[in-house]
Amino acid sequence: MARQTSLETLRQKKEKAQAKVSRTKKAYDAALAELSEILDKEEAVLNENLLKAFARSDKTYDEVMAFMGGNDEEEK
Repeated sequence: MARQTSLETLRQKKEKAQAKVSRTKKAYDAALAELSEILDKEEAVLNENLLKAFARSDKTYDEVMAFMGGNDEEEK
């Protein structure tokens, strides 16, 4: 027959589990914030590279937009 666990033991285990969940959530939130910051920086670098490439090219705005499939008139 299985041994019964006391209520006090269960409460202690519950408190430990809650503390672990809290620590884990804080670590998750911190990692998520770090990832978000990295992704924002990556996007900024990609945007900067794209603008530099456009500035160096001999293509017009309309040519670039046609190539990329974008048209300001259609989006309005």
